[in-house]
Amino acid sequence: MGPKRFPIRLKLTVATLAPLFAATVLCGVIGISIINSRVVSQAQEKVRTDLNSARAVYESELDHIRDVVKLTATNPFTSMIIAQGDRRTLNSLLSPRMTSEGLDFLTAVDRNGQVVFRASNHGAFGDSKIADQIVARALRGEHIAGTEVIPPEELAKEGKNLAARASIQILPTRHARQRDEAVERAGMAMVASVPVRDRAGRVAGVLYGGILLNDNNELVDRIKKIVFEAVSYQGQDVGNATIFQGDLRIATNVLLTPERRAIGTRVSEEVYRRVIVNREKWVGRAFVVNDWYYSAYEPILNLQGVPVGSLYVGIMERPFQEMKREISLIFGVVLLCGSLIGLAISSFIASRLARPIKELETAARRITAGERKVAITVQTRDEIGDLASEFAQMTRTLAHREEDIQKLNRDLEQKVLDRTAQLEEKNLLLVKTQEDLVRAAKLADIGMLAAGVAHEINNPMAIIRGNTELLQMAIDEDDPNREEVDTIAQQVGRVERIVGNLLTFARQQQKELGTVAVNGLLDEILKQVGHQVPLAGIKVRRAYAADLPPLQGDGDQLRQVFTNLILNAIQAMKQGGTLTVATSRDSDAGTCTIAVGDTGVGIPLENLKNIFSPFFTTRSDGTGLGLAVSYGIVRDHGGNIRVESTAGRGSTFRVVLPLRQGVTGTGDSAATP
Repeated sequence: MGPKRFPIRLKLTVATLAPLFAATVLCGVIGISIINSRVVSQAQEKVRTDLNSARAVYESELDHIRDVVKLTATNPFTSMIIAQGDRRTLNSLLSPRMTSEGLDFLTAVDRNGQVVFRASNHGAFGDSKIADQIVARALRGEHIAGTEVIPPEELAKEGKNLAARASIQILPTRHARQRDEAVERAGMAMVASVPVRDRAGRVAGVLYGGILLNDNNELVDRIKKIVFEAVSYQGQDVGNATIFQGDLRIATNVLLTPERRAIGTRVSEEVYRRVIVNREKWVGRAFVVNDWYYSAYEPILNLQGVPVGSLYVGIMERPFQEMKREISLIFGVVLLCGSLIGLAISSFIASRLARPIKELETAARRITAGERKVAITVQTRDEIGDLASEFAQMTRTLAHREEDIQKLNRDLEQKVLDRTAQLEEKNLLLVKTQEDLVRAAKLADIGMLAAGVAHEINNPMAIIRGNTELLQMAIDEDDPNREEVDTIAQQVGRVERIVGNLLTFARQQQKELGTVAVNGLLDEILKQVGHQVPLAGIKVRRAYAADLPPLQGDGDQLRQVFTNLILNAIQAMKQGGTLTVATSRDSDAGTCTIAVGDTGVGIPLENLKNIFSPFFTTRSDGTGLGLAVSYGIVRDHGGNIRVESTAGRGSTFRVVLPLRQGVTGTGDSAATP
């Protein structure tokens, strides 16, 4: 039994439906992907806009506090009352204003920085506030409004119940940042400070006041009402707002339970690092207490510009997920209906097209049986009719073609023999070319990987170095921990050198062409190399070509190549020996050769083919990048590098470079045993 036979009608139907099905699937995948991305992007853009609105409400509250304090400070009697220290009059002036404007504290300070009167704590006065930024800057004539974190002892002075209000129990929650403290006692407050001037315009004192944000949900509820307009989903509020002190929620309308706000819960480690540590605005998908939200965070800075908290708004993710599911379902139903309609149309067209093709099949079977005069009855005015005419012509010429084919077969056999010999020769060349391409591709991939790794390491290493230097400055020389800190700094330097080698290997730096005097450059390296490795027992022999002209190249990169070769040669002669550095010139080829030889241990035969491979090293303290980097620099200059080595007798590296860029060196890099 032969393979299963499929009728032309089925094939035409499949041929018609396959593109339709592929297009339907592709459109479905792309459409659903676009729908998802658009919904997510719209949600994130909305929450970004909502954050801007929340920031405006927050700043509006700050402006209100500043206006209240400024209006009180500009009272023509305020400066005189503060100068006289009349606390009874100050009480009648400040206490009603503090109560009517909803402030938590309002305090008067004289020109020396001493507290004259606290409206929220009449018995606490006489202490100095000269060290506080909000007072010191106002005494210099500035009008200040901002956010500050107030220690618990200062809160106790400002108001008898403020310290108790600021105390918040820290609650453990899922995905939250970990903290050792169980209670947060400091308070974050919106404060404003205004200088009080006498009739001569001199600063006679300072008036400052503010609102404690800890467990004060009036502001976040106002933000929620303005931004989200009480929109709900399945009985739950879609949006919410929060004010964080550091990583701790101190005012929020996010609910921990239906009857309890999530005050005392914390933000995740990732958000804390991005918003508080890196001082960035962060917009994205985040798990908030007990559900996923499209969230936006913005740092809140104190008067010194240091992040002390953050402002948050968020929209529940579930309504958008439901929207995506509904739109995707509608889109899928539309595609399915279109596919069914296409199936019906395709089946009808395939049936009409298959009938004349069936007649051609019958005629072809008769010709196969030996007939040559077969009548073709297909008369359609399309490509099938043209096919019938050509089929009849084919029958007439078939006999002539058979004779021609036999002759061509004989000629073809001879041509095949000739071409086979040529192909064998070309195949040998192709194999060598493929090996070169594979090696180049491998080095390129490793270079890209090395560059990526180096760039990723550079950023954290810069932070580590900075913090290590701060530790060195903070720890005395005779401190028992100083040795460990110095060790960290040394190892950071070593990692930075390795990263530098990775970047050089990946050739992230463009070569800067200049004129390089090779003999002078080698002398400089030999003069300086003694500072890097000991030269005891090593004799240096120079054999320079006197007629060697300067070559065109990047002096810093070539210095790195020759330094690597000379250091490797010295390190190969641990028991002493002779280091030979020689130069020569090939005038006909327009090149010069630099040879670095040693009488050291030599390179084992099995290692010769790997010495220019990245990360290959036989030394425990090596990185395996020196020769790989040198190889890349030499090839980038249009040259080549070779090595000749005998185990136990030493090695010689020869670098051939063109005197002018654009002149290619002869041969590829090679290792010769």
